[in-house]
Amino acid sequence: MSYSGQFQGQGVPLSPSEEKTWSMLAHVGVFVAAWFAMGFLCPLAIWLIFRYRSDFVRRHALESLNFQISLLIYGVVAAILVLITFGLGVLIVLPLVAIGAVAAIVVIVRATMAASDGRDYRYPFTLRFVK
Repeated sequence: MSYSGQFQGQGVPLSPSEEKTWSMLAHVGVFVAAWFAMGFLCPLAIWLIFRYRSDFVRRHALESLNFQISLLIYGVVAAILVLITFGLGVLIVLPLVAIGAVAAIVVIVRATMAASDGRDYRYPFTLRFVK
């Protein structure tokens, strides 16, 4: 009995049902991690664990990871804008953050639904750092 595939980072392929489940969790799991401003942790963990076992899960986890990294960058830029304008930027940033938060929830739900249907999804306004 040979376990060489598992030690080379491949492992046992996932069933279609498992693929959909883990792909959905890559998107919806960010809501749990987002409470700690680390929404990228869930898709990162799923990508690291399943990237060699399922191309479908890898694509969804990467898309979610890149979206979460993009949101983090946009948040840092917003905070810097508020700081360099001595707080006046908050008049612009707060409405944008509110709109962005609602939009982020909508696209995360859409991505989760696409994963549950077995379809790929591309987040809008996403910087794709991880490939």
